[in-house]
Amino acid sequence: MTTASGYIRPRPLDDPALRVIGFHHAGGSAAVYYPLARELPEDWDLVLLDLPGRGKRHAEPLRQSLPEIVELVVGEVQPWTDVPYAIFGHSLGAVLAIEVARALEHGASSPPAWVGVSGRAAPSFQAHLRGRLYELDDDALLSELIGMGGTPERIQDAPAFVEHFLRVARADLRAVDSYAPHPDRPPISSPVTVFGGDADPRAPKHMLSAWSRETTGQVRQRMFPGGHFYFLGEAFTAFARQLVEEAAFAARRGAADLPQ
Repeated sequence: MTTASGYIRPRPLDDPALRVIGFHHAGGSAAVYYPLARELPEDWDLVLLDLPGRGKRHAEPLRQSLPEIVELVVGEVQPWTDVPYAIFGHSLGAVLAIEVARALEHGASSPPAWVGVSGRAAPSFQAHLRGRLYELDDDALLSELIGMGGTPERIQDAPAFVEHFLRVARADLRAVDSYAPHPDRPPISSPVTVFGGDADPRAPKHMLSAWSRETTGQVRQRMFPGGHFYFLGEAFTAFARQLVEEAAFAARRGAADLPQ
């Protein structure tokens, strides 16, 4: 495994057919996507983000502003866009995925071959999302996060870790809860696949179709049984295979559209 800045490469390749860049959820880390290394085709590279405050970046100051995080990530991800690449993100990571893709395409980089967004209502529904989780007290916030399914209950047996975890999660949640997509934001051109759990109260199905507003490319939707963290545990393999299928389909279609 190699690292560079905030990115981890579980299985680095020098000249991959496709590079998959993964953005984690609020309070999460790159570790959530480590199992992807076993599921990707052999000629695909995997690059995983750790935001400040976790992993090798545990000593870096936390970021609590979505524009600040996007600016940070765009600057750090640009060196990885030298080959065909795809971006995937869950929850907070989905917001990062679309905004980073937008900044890259309308900046100095080529657009991603594919963008996958998961567990997040479309940006146009941002004003309708319930609550500001970061304003909850520690006990209520921890209970909410455990209830979503992405945080194991045994975390409560390590009070020192809980304190750090909540500090990180609260900063991430403040950033994503205060997300304000610009009404005149330009769409990206990359194809987008929207992933979701059919029992996810934070990203119900009727809030997923509006992701089509974010791109001029094709939009596909893939639903799975489960809640907000539908892809964890035994379901991860099926989810990962679907992710590979979607990214590969988009990459093949994009290659076919190139001038001969």
